Amino acid sequence: MAARLRRELRSDVEMVRGRYGEFKVMVDGDTVVDGGALAALGVLPSGRRVLDAVRAKLSR
Repeated sequence: MAARLRRELRSDVEMVRGRYGEFKVMVDGDTVVDGGALAALGVLPSGRRVLDAVRAKLSR
């Protein structure tokens, strides 16, 4: 996902390893996508959802 964000949004992206089952996408310190409990089961938000959330935050 980090590579896709870099490529499609041409943004600086930092990937940080979290705890097992944790998936969060943050922009300027604000969480824009949180995988929640389903991330622990391996169910992650779609790439499109992540991109849309990041784009929305960056456009504000």
